[in-house]
Amino acid sequence: MRSVAQPRAEAGAGGLLAVQAQGPKAPNDSRTNGACQRANLLGMNRRGLEAFFADLGEKPYRAQQVMKWLYHSLADDFDAMTNISKTLRGRLAEIAEIRAPAFNRVGRSSDAVVKWLASTGGGQAVETVLIPDQDDGKLGSRNTLCISAQAGCALDCSFCATGKQGFGGNLSSAEIVGQTWQATRELAQAGSGRGITNIVFMGMGEPLLNFDAVMDAADVFMDHWAFGISKRRVTVSTAGVVPRIYDLAARSGVSLAVSLHAADDALRDELVPINRKYPIAELLAACRHYLAAGGERRFVTVEYTLIDRVNDGPADARALVRLLAGLRCKVNLIPFNPFAADRRGYRRPSASRQAAFQNVLLQAGLVVTLRATRGDEIAAACGQLTGAVRDRTRRSQRHLKASEPARSLAREAIA
Repeated sequence: MRSVAQPRAEAGAGGLLAVQAQGPKAPNDSRTNGACQRANLLGMNRRGLEAFFADLGEKPYRAQQVMKWLYHSLADDFDAMTNISKTLRGRLAEIAEIRAPAFNRVGRSSDAVVKWLASTGGGQAVETVLIPDQDDGKLGSRNTLCISAQAGCALDCSFCATGKQGFGGNLSSAEIVGQTWQATRELAQAGSGRGITNIVFMGMGEPLLNFDAVMDAADVFMDHWAFGISKRRVTVSTAGVVPRIYDLAARSGVSLAVSLHAADDALRDELVPINRKYPIAELLAACRHYLAAGGERRFVTVEYTLIDRVNDGPADARALVRLLAGLRCKVNLIPFNPFAADRRGYRRPSASRQAAFQNVLLQAGLVVTLRATRGDEIAAACGQLTGAVRDRTRRSQRHLKASEPARSLAREAIA
């Protein structure tokens, strides 16, 4: 097994960009421009806020007060924080701010999915998706928000549109939390009786390559002074950054989802290139460590995108059963969602092939769900998010040139 202690640069194989786990700080992060830069209190976890107020000579309970105003009342102005002295409010207005990404609605699909474009500055923007339970087209009792951790993605999985955009940088914790904060405000303005109930780091980017900011954001999501979401309803998804799974097990109680998509290394090398650095055996060993660290009630979600005639046959299903034997997990099958930049001509399997694959797993005793495709009419389904990315890798240009012959096939599949 590889050593858990790893350098921050996670270099991928097969031409992947070497990515710093923290990367350059976003423009609205208070650590970028020294003391003159106002501290953005949005996205600071409780420890960070307590340290901030300690530096001001204030008591730790000030952090709780501010968190309640930020996340329970959704306040965006220090003057609204009436249980804080006028003097302190004035001081906060001088040295701090409450700044979330600008939020613009992209569209709402007929199945009630909503997609927003969240501006992170410098011409970059990420996409955020709300997936409510359906109840005659109205918002239901569960509102799942799919959030982004990076602008673009360095990993370039072959079936995902985000990777074809290249990589533009990590988001700050304020930009990550800000997506949820803005979506919560939108729901409140729409008269929804419930806010966000579930959060999944399954938008743009690889969350574990932006580890510290993602963990700080997860702290805020689970803190009862903030969003107060159960740790079982905050899920971090990874394509397999193995050392960071060990770090996750030690750092947070969030749920873990692993994008597997193949049961053997040869195929997974093609679909998920980071497998060349961290093959399946190492990935599953890290998952078992995560399970052991969390007790008997913890499980791993295994995500598996079904691609027609690529990984969706009976032999593939049987191989997956053998691979997952003894692993405390549930399997989430995701029918492939076409996108215009696909140069491989991938297609979604027929309903009968999807059902046949699922049945093999069910008969073997695995817990399996087959995800219903939602939001694809506004390109909001799994693997379709793109946003606006200042690509450092020039990958987007390469994919654009290479994908033209296959783009018509994708358009037909989407239609």
